[in-house]
Amino acid sequence: MLAPSLRLAALSLLPSVAFGAQVIFNLDIVNAKLAPDGFLRDTVVPNGTFPGPTFAVNKGDSVVIHTHNKLTDPDMRRSTSIHWHGFFQARTSGMDGPSFVNQCPIAPGTTFDYVFDTAGQTGNYWYHSHLSTQYCDGLRGAFVVYDPNDPLKHLYDVDDGKSSTIITLGEWYHVLAPAGQNSFFKTGIVPVQDSGLINGKGRYVGGPLVPYAVITVKKGLRYRFRVFAISCRPFMTISFDNHTFDVMELDGVEHDPVPFQNADVYAAQRISLILNANQSVDNYWIRAPPTGGSAANNPNFNPNLTLAILRYEGAPEVEPTTVEIPGAKMDDGLMHPIASEHPGNLGSGPPDLAVTLNIAQPTAPFFEINGVSYLSPSLPVLLQLLSGAQKPTDLLPSEQVIILKPNSIIDISIPGTGAHPFHLHGHNFDVILQPNAVVKNFVNPARRDVQPINGGNTTFRFFSNNPGAWFLHCHIDWHLEAGLAVVFGESPAENIAGPQSQIQQPDWKALCPTYDNLAPEFQ
Repeated sequence: MLAPSLRLAALSLLPSVAFGAQVIFNLDIVNAKLAPDGFLRDTVVPNGTFPGPTFAVNKGDSVVIHTHNKLTDPDMRRSTSIHWHGFFQARTSGMDGPSFVNQCPIAPGTTFDYVFDTAGQTGNYWYHSHLSTQYCDGLRGAFVVYDPNDPLKHLYDVDDGKSSTIITLGEWYHVLAPAGQNSFFKTGIVPVQDSGLINGKGRYVGGPLVPYAVITVKKGLRYRFRVFAISCRPFMTISFDNHTFDVMELDGVEHDPVPFQNADVYAAQRISLILNANQSVDNYWIRAPPTGGSAANNPNFNPNLTLAILRYEGAPEVEPTTVEIPGAKMDDGLMHPIASEHPGNLGSGPPDLAVTLNIAQPTAPFFEINGVSYLSPSLPVLLQLLSGAQKPTDLLPSEQVIILKPNSIIDISIPGTGAHPFHLHGHNFDVILQPNAVVKNFVNPARRDVQPINGGNTTFRFFSNNPGAWFLHCHIDWHLEAGLAVVFGESPAENIAGPQSQIQQPDWKALCPTYDNLAPEFQ
């Protein structure tokens, strides 16, 4: 167990509540015909756009998001749920969003209010559907929490969200997600994107010359670009021709800046980088080629068409002619949280619970973790905990839920089997053993909420100070649907009574009866 001083320090890793404004948003989940890469198709999108609207609030704000399910297309899922990726959801595990872990889906033709406190968190987050592979059909968008007193504010001049300082990296499919999923289950081949998109614009082989997204900068200013990987599968390697940048945030956690020329950003990861517009006034390519999926399985896909334009004020409105020059790639092992993030406060002692998750795929395409392929329960895990489930045998299905005791150090080790970006809900974690590293870092390890498992053994450490039901899963959405997940039931008794008990909204309690009464085609 932790020494008392270290345990108090670990408790501080969950931000204290800062009182701010209550910000109200309206979100219409609709079917729309869109063509971000020039190919017109049906979609499931927020407020009719891809990416969806960017939510922006300030540190300490709480939100009410009136979510109206207006889906009608029978070829795609008509129920929905939304995950607010990266938010801890202290006492509001029911607002976290994953279907059948934290809630039942929102039925078509109904409204559900997501109500939660950002609780002192700042930085880059995002939102996406968390029902099957629905977000691959378009339900994705960025969510920024600005800090007026950012401790690293002196390092940049521009961070207003109005000068294209928000950059989304995603992929796009011409096949609807349910059809792609069915094909995956039959063939074992993960759907290959038709194109990669930067800020919702891209091209595919033989397609129309869709104008690339343009990001405008003024010579002499330093820009904090907030980069969101909103992909369903590939990781994307971002670079700016002729420019070096300093990475200073990983998944909502500020780190001491380190210079690089390119960065691999895996599905669901977010980074902030500082780019100094110190080159000649001109146009420069921004590159973000996706890795994941062979063009042999989709001739439309050419990763090198995933481009945007960095345009200096005063440059002509033409496409760049710059050439990519290889440079230093971002290395998480070199990233260390700033002092106010309390690096190393989880200590170097043995954990209270050490869990090894062995990934296997004995029967493609389905994955197993420790011999079990995840299947959604019929009753959300959180609802089971609130009904009194206290130990694994109380839960259905019991083999998929790992019970965590309160106020404990948890180490999760995952032997490498491929580039699976694992996301932990409800927490950040310290990556004490990076992929392919041999020495653990207990002093100042990188802290984030999505970590790729790239060969070797990866170990991350977190503190169980946030009761709830929390998903841990591969963020390649096709892999999640094929069983690559487990659920943590954290501090079962504390969910029901005491100062950390769950706040239960009346409309949250009504979700399951409403959903269960739907005809199957609407579920």
